[in-house]
Amino acid sequence: MSLRSKLLLRFSLGLIFFAALLFVPAGSAKFWQGWAWLAAFLIPVSFFFVYLYRHDRPLLERRMKMKEEVGEQKIFQVLASLIFFPAFVLAGFDHRLGWSRTYLRPVPLWLTVLSLAVIIGSFFLIFWVMRVNSFASRTIQVEAGQAVVSTGPYHFVRHPMYSALSIFFIFTPMALGSFVVLPAFALLIPLFIYRLLNEEKMLRHELPGYPEYCLRTRFRLVPYLW
Repeated sequence: MSLRSKLLLRFSLGLIFFAALLFVPAGSAKFWQGWAWLAAFLIPVSFFFVYLYRHDRPLLERRMKMKEEVGEQKIFQVLASLIFFPAFVLAGFDHRLGWSRTYLRPVPLWLTVLSLAVIIGSFFLIFWVMRVNSFASRTIQVEAGQAVVSTGPYHFVRHPMYSALSIFFIFTPMALGSFVVLPAFALLIPLFIYRLLNEEKMLRHELPGYPEYCLRTRFRLVPYLW
């Protein structure tokens, strides 16, 4: 199967999969926050796919590989999947059953709109990461010819991709109109901290110049904090 066909297949399956996660438990297609989130998620992703297909196909192929080789990262994948996907199901049920409205408070419209805008911004931070680091693969690995990247977002934090994903996790619940699922998405952040600490251990041993880069760029995830 050609790379273009793989992209179209993955995009189509992703749309169907996330739509099912949201709208089946919601019990209705009249879940405007779900549609808005899908647009905020899939439009930037499709833009990235098109850009990388035209300008950096090796990176695109790296991003499409999902099988981890490191044992600790396999554990991370399983745990993250057990939290990430059910959280969308809970958001659908929250829309249907009104948990946030009943037990907490409705998510105000302004916060939903702001959260959607922040999510789109987080994807463009991811795009910035991929523009400056052609080795930003989905799996943890060091490839032949890979070098330390210290420009762009890597000047501020050592793991800007994880910074962007953390922003995405924090604001997705409000974008979906649910305060109830905020703790579930927040649980993903310590999992990614576990992942990046394990990744750093490998990079220090296998990527030349990485220990020196860590001395220059002190912060891992949040500038001036950690």
